[in-house]
Amino acid sequence: MKKAKALGINHIVLEVGDVEAALEFYGKIFDFSLRGKGETNAFIDLGDQFIQLSLNDVPAPDDKRHFGLVVDNRESIGATLEEMGVEVLERGLNFRDPWGNRIEVVPYDDIQFTKAPNVLRGLGLEDLSKTADALEQLEKKGMGA
Repeated sequence: MKKAKALGINHIVLEVGDVEAALEFYGKIFDFSLRGKGETNAFIDLGDQFIQLSLNDVPAPDDKRHFGLVVDNRESIGATLEEMGVEVLERGLNFRDPWGNRIEVVPYDDIQFTKAPNVLRGLGLEDLSKTADALEQLEKKGMGA
């Protein structure tokens, strides 16, 4: 039997102590659309992917475990985190939310991660571009334009 090929990540679940407070926290940092919400969950749209915020009364903080959240412009995020009193951790732009979830903010233009033109258009970001290094990484994998 042929093995399945991993194609990407559909969603990530973050455990939080308060769903409404988590939506407020992330809403101060990122512009996002809410896909749906219930008493114990909320779903933040990321184009064709999403983050699920799931209620857990005792979430444990993450140390090295994290995920990289790709953004169109990360310059404003550091300033916003500082205004909010959120500590920026070592290496790039990493931070923990109030429940200990560790997030690394990654710029779209400088990594090999890419979105299909129709997804970018749906997000209103059809003008996003890539650095020469990111384009070279994609080309080496046969994923160039």
